[in-house]
Amino acid sequence: MPTLYVVATPIGNLEDISLRALRTLREVKLIAAEDTRKTKRLLETYDIKTPVTSYYEHNKRSKLGYILERLREEDVAIVSEAGVPCISDPGYELVVAASRQGIAVVPIPGASAVTAALSVSGLATDRFTYIGFLPRKTGERKRLLESMIAEPSTIIALEAPHRLRESLEDIMLVLGNKRIAVCRQLTKMHEEVFRGTIAQALEHFDEPKGEFTLVIEGCSGNTRPKLTLEAEKQLERMRISGAKAKEAIAAVAGQTGLSKKELYRAWLRSSQGVKGV
Repeated sequence: MPTLYVVATPIGNLEDISLRALRTLREVKLIAAEDTRKTKRLLETYDIKTPVTSYYEHNKRSKLGYILERLREEDVAIVSEAGVPCISDPGYELVVAASRQGIAVVPIPGASAVTAALSVSGLATDRFTYIGFLPRKTGERKRLLESMIAEPSTIIALEAPHRLRESLEDIMLVLGNKRIAVCRQLTKMHEEVFRGTIAQALEHFDEPKGEFTLVIEGCSGNTRPKLTLEAEKQLERMRISGAKAKEAIAAVAGQTGLSKKELYRAWLRSSQGVKGV
């Protein structure tokens, strides 16, 4: 029976491909590729002559019938631009449709930006939550991050260079000044792994370039920051200067990692002239 092979390809360094993946790409009759130019570059490197057809975000539905038709008679491989297909890349609909038609779907594992970044992050690796690319719109991005406030697992997200600073600012505002590993251009010539706080990352990445994977410290009851006299004084200064409660609390929460609920109580005490620390 024909098989759909879900083949992982390198995320940068072309040497990061398995012997099994190379054999599979040689033996199948068709390769469905998210980026045909990058896939052909990989195939040329390893002298693989298998025909390639495009299968990407904007044609994945119109191409579905054609690929399924080919799968009735012969093996097909699906590859993404880089890494593992179906993980923030096209492929999900094809895998579901093939499975429903009784076609075998076989994974050929390999390079992944998610696990590569986690492995060198210096953050907890026993549990992690992958949230894919952060939303482009600020409101949607903040809502997603707010749903992660109490998440104990390490959080992994992808981001484009032109939105990196905005996203880091939103992460610090919503989740606090947590520890983070910002992984840039993994496995490529200019690979960089920055480890530090989010505030330090903002200072470091003044003009971001390349592809980014963010590994963010999860919530831990043992490391939750405590309200300090300095934090209360900062709220007081902002109140006196005319800042609104929401604005001041958001600013101090982003800088300190303190919960907004705790800061709101401190704001009320400050407004009433009662000291809490």
